[in-house]
Amino acid sequence: MPRQIECLILFVSLSSSLMFADQIVLKNGDRLTGTVVKSDGKILVLHTEFAGDVTLKYEAITQITTDEQLHVDLKNGQTVVGPMTTSDGKIKVTTKAGGTVEAPKEDVAIIRNDAEQTAHDKSMHPGLLHGWNGGANVGFALTRGNNQTENLALAFNAVHPTLNDKITMYASTVYAKNNAPGASPSTVADLVQGGIRYDRNLNPRLFAFVGGDFMSDALQALNLRSVVTVGLGFHAIKSDKTTLDLLGGINYTRESYATTISGTVITPAFTRKFAALTLGEEFSHKVGASTVVVQKLYFYPDLSDTGQYRGTFDLGTVTKISKWLGWQNQFGDVYVTNPPPGKKQNDVVLTTGLNIAFTPSK
Repeated sequence: MPRQIECLILFVSLSSSLMFADQIVLKNGDRLTGTVVKSDGKILVLHTEFAGDVTLKYEAITQITTDEQLHVDLKNGQTVVGPMTTSDGKIKVTTKAGGTVEAPKEDVAIIRNDAEQTAHDKSMHPGLLHGWNGGANVGFALTRGNNQTENLALAFNAVHPTLNDKITMYASTVYAKNNAPGASPSTVADLVQGGIRYDRNLNPRLFAFVGGDFMSDALQALNLRSVVTVGLGFHAIKSDKTTLDLLGGINYTRESYATTISGTVITPAFTRKFAALTLGEEFSHKVGASTVVVQKLYFYPDLSDTGQYRGTFDLGTVTKISKWLGWQNQFGDVYVTNPPPGKKQNDVVLTTGLNIAFTPSK
């Protein structure tokens, strides 16, 4: 009698575990039991008790039966929530309202269980302290002997994207010094720049933006250039591999210059304030699985003195070495039509070094 009771308990336990588990049937007749986690319409992830997560080809599945509710996104944009079953090449989702939604199996775009949906919603609407991604670049060079130079290049960029808006921040500095006896000037580069921009989507293609950019260049006697911009942008290309944004707006620029000496001519410190247009484009493209190319071109014509303008061009690449480490190359060019007397109109910066990346926490 005790042996019969043990068998009965075992049978009931197994039956209960199967009764309250999701069932997957494949074209070859195999049956799998577990919990449906997610699917992108190409593969389906099933969490099993003893084998962990099992990845299955979605097209190889003939039947899905779930007890827990799933969040199902259809290709027509509709989202339905409830337990799901399949039959005759169609999926059926029983909603909380009691109605049943049917659709062809191939019309399923995304499937998520409650935990995956919660994580997805959090990633689409992260708090300000979460969801950041970006990286830091570090480059250093040192020479001794006939030359005694030190070169340091640091850069930082971070992006906080959500479903409807995006915050972008950046900062960089390039410093070079010549310590050789009699070297003049001893400081051969001292450039610091940074900025922040907020984008808000108005529709899938159009967005509004507001931003501030700041720059200091000791060799050009520029104490600080502050540029505050508002405008509109257009997503000309927006795909997983390639993006191209066109931007236009108006900005207020304030430039503060220090005293400069050119031969025997001394130019006192002065400040410029003017309104200008902001016209630009930003392009990025993934080359293969490990390299990203980013390019930016901006043109700032002075509205009060139409013969004067400023232009900037940036081109950079980052090639992944590991998940968090990469190699970066950066080229920058800043052109100003009216620098202080004795100063050149064009400044070119080329840096290379390591890139340390960070991604949003899960």
